[in-house]
Amino acid sequence: MIGKLQGRLDYRGPDHVMIMVGGVGYLVFCSERTLAALPAVGGPVALYTDLLVREDLLQLFGFTTPMEKEWHRLLMGVQGIGAKASMAILGALGPDGLSRAIAMGDWASVKAAKGVGPKTAQKVVIDLKDKAPAVMAMGGDLAQDLAQVPEDEAQVIEPAVVPVGPSAQSEALSALGNLGYAPQDAARAVAQAAGEGADGTGALIKAALKLLAPKG
Repeated sequence: MIGKLQGRLDYRGPDHVMIMVGGVGYLVFCSERTLAALPAVGGPVALYTDLLVREDLLQLFGFTTPMEKEWHRLLMGVQGIGAKASMAILGALGPDGLSRAIAMGDWASVKAAKGVGPKTAQKVVIDLKDKAPAVMAMGGDLAQDLAQVPEDEAQVIEPAVVPVGPSAQSEALSALGNLGYAPQDAARAVAQAAGEGADGTGALIKAALKLLAPKG
């Protein structure tokens, strides 16, 4: 299993790159967002990779962070999502954006990815909503401001109910910190969410994200 490649960028295509490692060229498929983050041809490059094995096909997919790679792995487990759709979703939202969309039940953002219909987008959110807290805790790329989702555009899916405890609040704080929120702001939002009855890590994150979203 090839988990990571580190070498020199030899070639850049529309949806893939070639990385030279020890005299061997590896063809690696990437999302548009990942491609945009890579250096110019000839520069040093390192990518986490996932190998897709089929009867008549071997393909490597590359990611800038373990978080992005994990989302790809989880997306590939959703019925109706193949490698192409996974790359489209990650290219459109990035790992942080996908984390927020799934945590908040915002399937409309997932649907914005090329080739992803509303039913498939809803299935992604429903199937992966319980996975979001653990993936978010892995850490993401550069933090982005949360875009508030209008109620008439997003279907809010309630996460599984788990009793709130110190562990759930700690995991929620860690996830928010990995998304770039200041510790004091995250702590305030999590405490308010818990006080308003949010249950479990996923619900705490979702409620806290709403509280932290820009107003107006």
